Amino acid sequence: MRSKKKKKKIVNYKRFAVVTVTFLMVVLALIFGYFYFYLSSFSNSAVDLSKKDLTSKLDEEDVEKIKKDGKSCNILVMGVDIGTPGATNANDPKRTDTMILAHYNAEDKKIYLVSIPRDILIRINGKNQKINAAHAIGGVSYTVDAVEKLLGIQIDYYGKINYEGFRQVIDAIGGLNMDITRRMDYDDPSQNLSIHFKKGTTVHLDGKKAEEFFRWRKNNDGTGLEDGDLGRIENQHIFIGKVMEKIKSPSIVIKIPNILSVIQNYVETNMDAKEILKYGYIFATIDNEKLSMDTLKGEAKYIDGVSYVVYDEAQNKDIISKLYDSKVQYIDKSKLKIKVLNGTKKPGLASDFSTYISEKGYNKAVTENGTATSKTKLLVYSSNEDLKATLKKDFKIDNIEFLSSTQEKFDIIVLLGNDHEYMH
Repeated sequence: MRSKKKKKKIVNYKRFAVVTVTFLMVVLALIFGYFYFYLSSFSNSAVDLSKKDLTSKLDEEDVEKIKKDGKSCNILVMGVDIGTPGATNANDPKRTDTMILAHYNAEDKKIYLVSIPRDILIRINGKNQKINAAHAIGGVSYTVDAVEKLLGIQIDYYGKINYEGFRQVIDAIGGLNMDITRRMDYDDPSQNLSIHFKKGTTVHLDGKKAEEFFRWRKNNDGTGLEDGDLGRIENQHIFIGKVMEKIKSPSIVIKIPNILSVIQNYVETNMDAKEILKYGYIFATIDNEKLSMDTLKGEAKYIDGVSYVVYDEAQNKDIISKLYDSKVQYIDKSKLKIKVLNGTKKPGLASDFSTYISEKGYNKAVTENGTATSKTKLLVYSSNEDLKATLKKDFKIDNIEFLSSTQEKFDIIVLLGNDHEYMH
């Protein structure tokens, strides 16, 4: 009799387990279906970086490969400012107040975040500009192009959000607690910005207060961060660390529908739903030891009365090396014979480029005038296309063609077009 009762209990337990597992699978399916429904419309207003007319030069094959195998990628995250204070025009030019490059390395399963100071000097249309002006001048495509040229990388995806969206996202995750290590007292009525935090306190940051903490650089009396924007970036890294902790907490699960709803309304991206789910999961589950945060280094200089941060590649060698995987091949630069052709009316352009690549360790190139051309191109007489990533990094040219001809006495020919600027 006891044996029968015991057997009956075991059968019921198994049935309960099967029902429970089935229920969980259905719930998970519904959740992911719900996520996908929300995420599927994200890229409606996005700039498609795969289009050939954009300066990022991502082709459809590159994009499809990333979607298919989920290999390493670079994601540019942009936070844009309010534009002209008081402006009501939706098309009012907006600068990037914050720029962070997120590199996912699929080989070692690590994420590297690199903050890009907004005062870094770049050239746009032949003029000196701060990198945060690229978005105001030409939107996402100009910003992507500026970062690609600066770092010699390819940006695969981007995400853009304004401060209203930033506040909404922080509210959606339930805010976070922050230890205040400095006195913060700053008021700017033109931007409706009022920042007041007392040193030594712990404050719960909702969306509004999080924006204040994120943007603070100095006090009304002039005291504050000695390094200005660079010091502010350190604060932002602390803030990002707190956000990462928050989204990893179990309590975040019940807030996901609200988070997705907010993101859908405020985030512009060229990712599709599958990519957002994939990389969102990676970022949300990454171990702390596999996440690093750095800031590009440079020298503060006044040029024509304007303060810039002049990017120094040598100072940033270790940071930039993290943005490349094993696909970057070693090149014996001393053995390469290079010719540079100036296909423009810009005097000394070829000589300028020859000097630039010699500073990278390549031999001084032969320079000549070439046939007029609009697009810069790199002709490589080699069958080893694994060199492409290294050449893109060093030459800062995306348009590369590999040829098999054995008649050419040069290993590399650089055709400089009207889209190319002086490197010095």
